[in-house]
Amino acid sequence: MRILVLGATGRVGSHVVSLALRDNHHVTAVVRTPHKLNICHDNLHIIKGDVTDKHNIEAAMKNIDIVISALSTDGTTTLTKSIPVILDAMTKENVKRIITVGTAGILQSRLDPGLLRYQSSESRRTTTFSAQEHHQVFELLKQSKMDWTIVCPTYLPDGVYTGHYRIERSFLPKGGTEISVADTAEFTYQQVQNTDYLKARVGIAY
Repeated sequence: MRILVLGATGRVGSHVVSLALRDNHHVTAVVRTPHKLNICHDNLHIIKGDVTDKHNIEAAMKNIDIVISALSTDGTTTLTKSIPVILDAMTKENVKRIITVGTAGILQSRLDPGLLRYQSSESRRTTTFSAQEHHQVFELLKQSKMDWTIVCPTYLPDGVYTGHYRIERSFLPKGGTEISVADTAEFTYQQVQNTDYLKARVGIAY
């Protein structure tokens, strides 16, 4: 399979790249600083570029089967600027499947029905910027014709892969407070072959 990974130099994204290469998939990564992706593999194609740049993304989208976006906000609007560009390129190249890594803040609140967690008393965050960015991505994906899945982890310590965690559609598993980067990446990567969560947000936590 030919996979385009965005956010490949990040904590979750770099794990996803390693997992895909382990299984001999062909991986394309668009990165601003290629040396940060410290992986060497014959099946890895690195494009130096910007995920908000139409030409970079359209070039990367050629002959792609599936997109995995592990882009984060990092206090910028890169996330919301890039998603329309990504979706447009996917449409042009007839790519239907996109898996993104979001945040537990955009899951439904258990305490305040009708609200998302970041909008409710359920959230303990002092700032909502990141959640608002991910919320906009969620809305754009809902409006699209893509087969999307948003993986929504809670607090993300580095940790190790355990393979033992809970998942729940639209909600954060009750009492969940954290999930490792490695387990989040593994679950995200599993969605390449899984169609159980098409057009859905999935909460993940221990």
